[in-house]
Amino acid sequence: MPYTYEYPHPAVTTDIVVFTVLEDALKVLLIERGEEPFKGEWATPGGFLDIDESLDDCARRELQEETGLECVYLEQLYTFGAVDRDPRERILTVAFYALISTKGQRMQAGDDAADAQWFSVDSLPALACDHAEILALAGDRLAAKMAYSTVGLQLMPDEFTLTSLMRVYELAGRKALDKRNFRKWILGLDILEETGKKWSDGAHRPAMLYRVKDKSRVEIVRK
Repeated sequence: MPYTYEYPHPAVTTDIVVFTVLEDALKVLLIERGEEPFKGEWATPGGFLDIDESLDDCARRELQEETGLECVYLEQLYTFGAVDRDPRERILTVAFYALISTKGQRMQAGDDAADAQWFSVDSLPALACDHAEILALAGDRLAAKMAYSTVGLQLMPDEFTLTSLMRVYELAGRKALDKRNFRKWILGLDILEETGKKWSDGAHRPAMLYRVKDKSRVEIVRK
């Protein structure tokens, strides 16, 4: 028999702040809770850690079960453990943030989620539990990381223009960028290649489409 302790100990959950860029805005995925506590309120996807799974596996599983989405980039953010953060019992949550491109993904609420929707980070509903605090910290971490890394590529579809990539960096990084300097930096890393195709919205001159040379080798790179 496995060893068990006689004294009470807390439960563990994971919560996932999922970011994407849609309609020229940085957006976050929220679920409408279908069960108590906080039934009918909006929250980040998440749930209880199974006894035989890792934290990362729990986060990926809960995201898939509640929204149907599979994230590519997942990073542990922080552990939230206020004594009264959850009315059910003493619960610690390990928060993650995830970055995805919605192209090719199909979102559908499931498990104990009544609904799942994308919300602009600038126009959020009231959130259950301490999820507003979790989301705020995730947004700050993302903005900081956009200032020195290639993490913004995780928000892009397979093919993209440099202008659209720079716009993602501006939205997630919360600041305007100089076009010439951005192009010099990203192309100088030698992680992108031209596809040989161009894209046009009809109003501007067609722009070259790029892709990541090897997604498995994209690493954080300082400017």
